[in-house]
Amino acid sequence: MNLPEGAGVIVSALSPNYYSGVIEALNLKPVFCDVNSSSACVGTETIQEAIAKNGDGPEPRCMVIHHSLGYVPNMASLAEMAIPIIEDCSRSYGTIMGGGSGGTAGGTAGENAPGNYGVFAILGLEERDMLTAGGGALLYAANRRDASVLRNHPELPSEYGLPDMNAALAMIQFKEAARNLEKRKSIASIYTQSALRTRHKQLVQTDDAEYNGYAFPLVLETGMKDVAAYAKRKEIVIENAFDNTLAASGIVPQGLCPEAYSLSLRTALFPLYPRLTASETAKVAKLIGTLP
Repeated sequence: MNLPEGAGVIVSALSPNYYSGVIEALNLKPVFCDVNSSSACVGTETIQEAIAKNGDGPEPRCMVIHHSLGYVPNMASLAEMAIPIIEDCSRSYGTIMGGGSGGTAGGTAGENAPGNYGVFAILGLEERDMLTAGGGALLYAANRRDASVLRNHPELPSEYGLPDMNAALAMIQFKEAARNLEKRKSIASIYTQSALRTRHKQLVQTDDAEYNGYAFPLVLETGMKDVAAYAKRKEIVIENAFDNTLAASGIVPQGLCPEAYSLSLRTALFPLYPRLTASETAKVAKLIGTLP
């Protein structure tokens, strides 16, 4: 994107912690942005607040929008801010926007789908992404001019290419995506019924998008330690949803992004995989419904 050295890059405090190392390696400066507590997503208000707090710091020349846990912010409003966007759709594949049906290159529907707002878009294929090839990513550009960067791929070192074995696995993931998405949504609906009987809260997908079922997070009213111990007694492993984020890793200065920091301490992930059996799903649902 030809950003000048020292330029600011806006990132959510709930972005993966490796973002910081990449930004620094490019001699750029991160501008950390807080999130909305209900969705774990950035918004125009939180970005404007981050810019104001940045003060005399580096001018933001780009923002990298990571769709935390697959939740998609209001990309149309972010695009109106006229700051170039790199959109990380690695966990939002299959999100349905505006009532359409999934399955396009971005894994979504219509011109307003995630991945269609950025100068560049990233669809990661790593282990924890929505689709996996055991590593790697798909990169795509919004227009011909910006695509010239990607056309230089043959000039890059060979290790930057996706090996045949990984590519074959990725093709299988794409082929099975529609069925797996439906399975995820079916399991999530069962979990939701159990969660409604507790005092813990679910994150909410913004606007008219339909969540893709990447994960089943709950924002706990009690401590993570107590809930994890209770789940372990029931032979179920839960995880901290934002354990490997900028906020949780101490990279974001203390007090700068309070909502993100709070979510990083008390958001739990419950097992949600397309291959879960009916009995396993029922066991997790029972756990959710009886959480302390």
